[in-house]
Amino acid sequence: MKGDETMAGTGGGEPGGMPLERLLGAEADGDDQAVESALRPRDLEEFVGQTRVREQLDLVLRAARARGATADHVLLSGAPGLGKTTLSMIIAAEMGAPIRITSGPAIQHAGDLAAILSSLTEGEVLFLDEIHRMSRPAEEMLYMAMEDFRVDVIVGKGPGATAIPLELPPFTLVGATTRAGLLPPPLRDRFGFTGHMEFYEPAELEQVVHRSARLLNVEVEPEGAAEIAGRSRGTPRIANRLLRRVRDYAQVRADGRITREIAASALQVYEVDGRGLDRLDRAVLEALLRLFGGGPVGLSTLAVAVSEERETVEEVAEPFLVREGLLARTPRGRVATPAAWAHLGLEPPERSGGGGGAGQPELFES
Repeated sequence: MKGDETMAGTGGGEPGGMPLERLLGAEADGDDQAVESALRPRDLEEFVGQTRVREQLDLVLRAARARGATADHVLLSGAPGLGKTTLSMIIAAEMGAPIRITSGPAIQHAGDLAAILSSLTEGEVLFLDEIHRMSRPAEEMLYMAMEDFRVDVIVGKGPGATAIPLELPPFTLVGATTRAGLLPPPLRDRFGFTGHMEFYEPAELEQVVHRSARLLNVEVEPEGAAEIAGRSRGTPRIANRLLRRVRDYAQVRADGRITREIAASALQVYEVDGRGLDRLDRAVLEALLRLFGGGPVGLSTLAVAVSEERETVEEVAEPFLVREGLLARTPRGRVATPAAWAHLGLEPPERSGGGGGAGQPELFES
């Protein structure tokens, strides 16, 4: 296992080697994967949040153990960083079974999947992350494997090709996806339990911060934990990442204890404001408000204004801004909400005759 994450620097720029705009990204990087393994809860009782999914999953696993059978296949959906991988490992631990981890992009041919399935042992848990990104031939093979615990291996080509049935031991598939709508109905229907992971409430994230601080031997006051939780976008992975950065700041510039003031000062260095917006989020809002009078403005035009790729603005910044009610996507383009003006301390321009804002023409995608 890799060691603990790199200590952050003492100034601005890119502390800790992480671009500032990605500090609040919910996808796991190398440091996250190393540290998460140490912070990850080991059972459902220790798992914080997701009360509804946790209760339902507990019933599924208890019933399977009582029957002496493998657990039903499980589909977990939700945004990155909410605990889908952690729950898959808990499922294996609760069932006393080994776990095999792979991902949809790694399975591009039916043969890739057949090799994995044929090597499973009875009761083993197969965790398939980003299951919506599997190739179609592998997906069709998975239907039979999930339902009948067998696959047909094709030997040869053309008219002489022969299908050899291969029996599989009973196993539990745990699929994870951030885009459940991309899964075809035949695949979704084969899962015995589907759980949707919700964003966390601040009080739940405070519990996550306190638990992680204990494991990292960091002293954090309740107000400090609340400050970190309030800027974590409802995502435990981000809460843990911010805790580590605040810990670095507290060790270098204070006595190591995380108070509200220390947390706020540290996150100011990392350009994370009180609402959880980072540099990229604010750049998008400021361009939308200052350059285009609050919109509507097209996505491509907005991306050029902040010197970012269109996909970066759409996939990294916009989801959180929309969820926070600061930006709206409309058929005519992106529009700032009154809350966006208030957050940046700006006055919205006077509108006249339904035109664009502040004398700007309406700019939207053609």
